[in-house]
Amino acid sequence: MASQPDTARIPPAFASTDAVLHIGGRSVEALAERHGTPLYAYDGAVIADRLDQLRHHLPERARLTYAIKANPMPELLAWLTPRVEGLDVASGGEIERALAAGAAPADISFAGPGKTRDEIARAIEAGITIGLESRTQLDTVAELAAKAGSPPRVCLRLNPDFQVKGSGMRMGGGAQPFGVDTERAPELLRAIHDQGLELAGLHIFAGSQNLNAEVIAEAQQRSMDLALELLRDAPRAPEFINLGGGFGIPYFPGDKPLDLAAVAGRLHSLDQKLAAALPGTHMVIELGRYIVGEAGVYVTRIVDRKISRGHTYLITDGGMNHHLAASGNLGQVLRKNYPVAIANRLREPEAEPVTVSGPLCTPLDVLADRIALPHAEVGDLVAVFQSGAYGLSASPVGFLGHPAPEEVFLPGEGRPEPVDRG
Repeated sequence: MASQPDTARIPPAFASTDAVLHIGGRSVEALAERHGTPLYAYDGAVIADRLDQLRHHLPERARLTYAIKANPMPELLAWLTPRVEGLDVASGGEIERALAAGAAPADISFAGPGKTRDEIARAIEAGITIGLESRTQLDTVAELAAKAGSPPRVCLRLNPDFQVKGSGMRMGGGAQPFGVDTERAPELLRAIHDQGLELAGLHIFAGSQNLNAEVIAEAQQRSMDLALELLRDAPRAPEFINLGGGFGIPYFPGDKPLDLAAVAGRLHSLDQKLAAALPGTHMVIELGRYIVGEAGVYVTRIVDRKISRGHTYLITDGGMNHHLAASGNLGQVLRKNYPVAIANRLREPEAEPVTVSGPLCTPLDVLADRIALPHAEVGDLVAVFQSGAYGLSASPVGFLGHPAPEEVFLPGEGRPEPVDRG
């Protein structure tokens, strides 16, 4: 017997009583008709709601910045840039996207363990804050700054001596290509001062995609304690201490949304501690996935329906070449299904277990494996939710020569208003 539709699988932002999915006030059928498939669609109203939540919970003095690596789509970036206090970039290409989006150079911070001399020179020329992740980078920045006659602002990224449990990707603790080991930090802080560079801040990012508020709060507490200890004898207090982010979003069955209020409660205490120790220094919370991840939907059309030895396969016109993460090939140890729906049959009962496969000649190209969905035919649309971060730009688009999908940003109501930078 067919079961009723599993509406719990559809994220709350997209839940409705309509049989057809709507994104940014537009039906998925209309979007597919206009833009074709495959397609990424991003709902600006969902991002605006998330920004509202963050502003409500975070300390007033805290600055919210966006990590472009999560989603560098130009229209999305242009809309988001005036609504946050800064952008984090990790390549020369992202520098240019940030500047094209209208970000002031002083509001851009350049991270990454493998910066080239050309990228560093461009950052110095533009007046961007450069994150230092090794002694080599420090010396290169000092050399190029001397040639340019323009001492840049720098921040020191630290590799802490603790690990964050429960993170999707661990970015700190133990041996890492990221940041400077904390035991070497005093040496590099002295070198920054001796070479006449301006220390704008410290950056500590220990892990990403964490849904455990207690673990995140503990990591932020330890990060702040570490930063304040290192700065105790600094000749001048820096502008900021960047605690990173790592806030996760629910992707899989059993995942529970992050308790933002619980995280923010500890951040308010940390902000008070920071204000007492270093009144002129503010806290930065740097987020990517948490801001945009739940706003995106990947839409692909069924081009074939086949039964192989009793199991039904829905073959779509897009797959892992456009959405590597949903295929399970971007960091998953055990493959799990993203939230998936037949976008034009939302109210129909789940009639059969199916596997949704993309068009590529590889068994890795699976968007959903053995999942109960409504009966679907050629021409129907499959929606993959939670696709606003690490989607198209994190996927092997050139693999097997299929065309790239369209991307569309739907600003919706446009809230909240741009940040007043005084």
